[in-house]
Amino acid sequence: MWLLLAFIAVPLIEIGLFIKVGGWLTLWPTLAIVFLTGLLGTYLVRLQGLKVLNELRGSLRDMRDPLSPLAHGAMILFAGTLLLTPGFFTDAVGFLLLIPAVRLAVIRFVGARVKVSGFSAHAQSGHRTGRADVVDAEFEDVTPPHPIAGDRIGKKPSGWTEH
Repeated sequence: MWLLLAFIAVPLIEIGLFIKVGGWLTLWPTLAIVFLTGLLGTYLVRLQGLKVLNELRGSLRDMRDPLSPLAHGAMILFAGTLLLTPGFFTDAVGFLLLIPAVRLAVIRFVGARVKVSGFSAHAQSGHRTGRADVVDAEFEDVTPPHPIAGDRIGKKPSGWTEH
């Protein structure tokens, strides 16, 4: 129900704002503002997205809970989508979501309504090396040789195909 309401309300709000702002500023300044907010939004999303990506890498490297950087990254992605959508209302919401304090408030609001079962990660050897553990082992191949022809079952291959 809420999603349907959003799909109806957001375009109506955008149309109303375009009419008001376009009547006040005229067509070309209004279109220039929409274009410039898209460019500025793309730049800011890229900067903040790279920062959050580095935080995510750090949390995974240090075996910490990656939920916070993932949530911030998802909100930045959503903000970028809103900023690339033409309109003043979507731009305002998109720019608000680029403010870390606003994102944190939204994450806490949504987090109070979502149950997370948990996160765990551990290295097999008990220490964090930053690379895969190396296992020194010996092995013996015990697979039986494949027969070349039906009459040679159980016999050693002729060797004429070996290199």
